[in-house]
Amino acid sequence: MWLLNGKPVLPDATHKMLVRENGIHSLLIDPLTQKDAGTYTCIATNRTGQNSFSLELTVVAKEVKKAPVFLEKLQNCGVPEGHPVRLEGRVIGMPPPMFYWKKDNETIPAHRERMSMHQDTTGYVCLLIQPAKKADAGWYTLSAKNEAGIVSCTARLDIYAQWHQQIPQPIKYRPGGNRYANLAGQGLDIFSAFPAVESPMLFSSLSQNVVESEEL
Repeated sequence: MWLLNGKPVLPDATHKMLVRENGIHSLLIDPLTQKDAGTYTCIATNRTGQNSFSLELTVVAKEVKKAPVFLEKLQNCGVPEGHPVRLEGRVIGMPPPMFYWKKDNETIPAHRERMSMHQDTTGYVCLLIQPAKKADAGWYTLSAKNEAGIVSCTARLDIYAQWHQQIPQPIKYRPGGNRYANLAGQGLDIFSAFPAVESPMLFSSLSQNVVESEEL
């Protein structure tokens, strides 16, 4: 006889009493529900007497499994060479997923020079590269995996060269045979001394007939 919390357990669709040839008695419960939790007592009786034992059955709520889902995906980004960069995302799932990083389809080991992986209980995950170098440019993939499934997202990281400001070289003027050109190279506007001419064509024709003076 089987009792649950002092009341007889009757055989039905989910409760079966089994007896093996070797004398082992079993109570089979399938499927198990929260109503089956409690203290079970097994009583064995014959003409000379009876014996019993009791046990406690605790029914734990079934764990809900959910495949990972990205709340925030990786974003394409670019930084100057030598600066730190964070590749960030946020993923939820049940049970909490494991994270894997790849660069150009090659797995990034947990310990690599200048790279560190971070995550917290809210699903935030980050790959920190410090400092970034030109060789770090490429496609990065973050994968999240648990018992219910796997998801991935990919983003591009570009590393820009550091540009140094160049000081312009001073402009040098070559001395020429024309005295007007020499004076103009020194910042003197020779033609401003002449009266303005209404016609540009006339000015052009007159300027060709200007005679250099020895006084200049």
